[in-house]
This record gives sequence, C-alpha cells and structure tokens, in this order.
Amino acid sequence: MTGITKEMTMGEIITKEPDVIPILMSAGMHCIGCPSSAGESLEMAAAVHGIDIDELMKAIEQA
Repeated sequence: MTGITKEMTMGEIITKEPDVIPILMSAGMHCIGCPSSAGESLEMAAAVHGIDIDELMKAIEQA
C-alpha cells in the first residue's frame, strides 16, 4: 500500500486505506477502534505498543 506515512493519524489511515487494518492488527495494534487512537500518528501508536515503526512501514508497503 502506498500513500501511508508514519505521520498520518490512525484515523486517516483507516479511512483512506481500510485494507491496512489486518496488517495493523497482526502487528499487535488492536486499538483500531479506540477513540484516542484516531488522533495518534501511526508512529506514536507504534511506539505505545512497542512496535518498530520501520518494520511496520515495510509490512504496509509490501501489502
């Protein structure tokens, strides 16, 4: 998937590319529907969950 950046909010990503949800869930980001995650950047959410943002971005880009 292209067009997703680590600076985008989770809300933007889910709205723009809902197909990314299974990738995020498999990475351990089960907060997809959490109201506070909607305003967090992908990078911030990854950090909260202890997920390497660069590895996550690779997985998203390869999907």
